Amino acid sequence: MNHLVSIRPITEADTAKIVRWRNAPSVMEHFIYRTPLTEEDHLNWFRNRVQTGEVAQFMIIDDEAGEEVGSVYLRDIDLQNKKCEYGIFIGEDSCRGKGIGSAAAKLALDYAFETLGLNRVFLRVFADNVRAQKSYENAGFMIEGTFRDDVLIDGRAYDMVFMGILKEDWEKRKS
Repeated sequence: MNHLVSIRPITEADTAKIVRWRNAPSVMEHFIYRTPLTEEDHLNWFRNRVQTGEVAQFMIIDDEAGEEVGSVYLRDIDLQNKKCEYGIFIGEDSCRGKGIGSAAAKLALDYAFETLGLNRVFLRVFADNVRAQKSYENAGFMIEGTFRDDVLIDGRAYDMVFMGILKEDWEKRKS
């Protein structure tokens, strides 16, 4: 499905929605850091990371429904090395599997390459999260490698797949 999606920068007013989504078990299970997020945590992130330019975070809007459904972000923006790490979560369960994530990723990549002037965007995803990997591939990311037993959660080791996209790959996809 091809969904009409837009993104807009997050504001402090989005805090309650971000916290609710981020703490939902269906979202949290795909994060490396699974400690519940408080409003204070999010406001610290917003003030110390987003407002300083270290992170660019956006709300994802499903234009057909006219509602916010998740968030996409570029973190650890490194202008010297022209790279950052990508992250996304669809907070509304009913909006998963509809192409919204892939569409939002393309908008975030446009921002990374065109507005920020970056050369590389990468991400980490659990090796067993095949659905997310397919979404990232739809947006142009390529698998670059698997780090075996890379993270330990509740005493269990998980493999992480690293994926990335370069500006030149992005430009080829757009032409």
